[in-house]
Amino acid sequence: MSGGLLVYFAGSYYDGSVAGTDRHVADRLAVEHDVLYVNPPIAVAARRPRPDLAATRGRPSLDRVGSRLTLLTFRVPPARSRPGVYQLSVALTRRAVRRALRRMRRPVDAVIVANYDNVLGTIKSARTLFYATDDIVAGARMMGLPVRTMIRAEARQLRKADIVAVVSPALRDRFEALGRRAELVPNGCDVAAYADVDSAPPPPDASFTAGDGPVAGFVGNINQRIDIAVLEAVAASGPLLLVGPRHPDFAPGRFEALVELPTVRWVGHKAFEELPPYLRLIDVGLTPYADTAFNRASFPLKTLEYLAAGRAVVSSELPATALLRDEAGGRELIRVAGSPEEFVKAVAEAAREPRTDDLIARRRAFAARHDWSQRALALAGLLDIEMREVSRA
Repeated sequence: MSGGLLVYFAGSYYDGSVAGTDRHVADRLAVEHDVLYVNPPIAVAARRPRPDLAATRGRPSLDRVGSRLTLLTFRVPPARSRPGVYQLSVALTRRAVRRALRRMRRPVDAVIVANYDNVLGTIKSARTLFYATDDIVAGARMMGLPVRTMIRAEARQLRKADIVAVVSPALRDRFEALGRRAELVPNGCDVAAYADVDSAPPPPDASFTAGDGPVAGFVGNINQRIDIAVLEAVAASGPLLLVGPRHPDFAPGRFEALVELPTVRWVGHKAFEELPPYLRLIDVGLTPYADTAFNRASFPLKTLEYLAAGRAVVSSELPATALLRDEAGGRELIRVAGSPEEFVKAVAEAAREPRTDDLIARRRAFAARHDWSQRALALAGLLDIEMREVSRA
């Protein structure tokens, strides 16, 4: 099956603060197929709309961001998580998508839903795939969502989807315990984006002197998923670069004290395209996730992105990390740590390893086996959609 449109109901904005699974998968699918990327709805009463979303004040907008990729952006009433408002929001979402499809005048081959909204069935004739990128039940309280509501939403998605795919072994096992088979399609990385890291210009807002020593770095959202104690311990032992937006509720007081340390540079949010100069500064990339059920069901992008940049990696002991380390060469390339002290020790060990051309090549080759093109190919295969093995355009 091929030639029609793929509709992708995303769980994150295409131009959000950090380029995530949805954007990368949609970009790869759009190399060969026309894709309608349905952004999460924006509240009508939002005082300060996201700068990345040129959302329409009235009717939904369709914006081409590539030769085969179109974004759908629309608004719904505020407080959409409230019961009555939620049903209205879903109805408006379905209507916006159907109207967009009428404007595009294209048949729909398949639908991928990467969120927990009740949108499966919006296009009656299309084959559907539910793609779970997080354990929403385990993370409900952290996100301020009602747990029972999310349990019901999860059960509905598992019941209604023709196919279910998940990013992590823990999610696969949990869904299968609920009676639904799930295919494992892990997160990936954009290998081409980091090909020229070592020749990137120095970033304008971060630097370390030669005498500071090897630089440990974290790139991504700085939020409740991160173990602040690990960052504190690493900063106490040497230079630390933090790249990414910080959630206002994350470690109040402690985070402010951390970024005031002379060994720490925090540069805030950077667009995906701006990351190579910062990765050039980093010797050892950190994946310091706290030990929670939500994190154990995740598959952090950053571990593979550090390797794609040719950098060493030290990660928390996650099932996703174990999956990578079980591959050929994984244990030599990815170190794990279970405590702040072990992180400090592992970072020091990784920093002492000479970054030879051969080692950089092995790291990048490992990451290349997990390029997003492979993930898009797997999802297309589950939907019986023809797709060649292609890289990012």
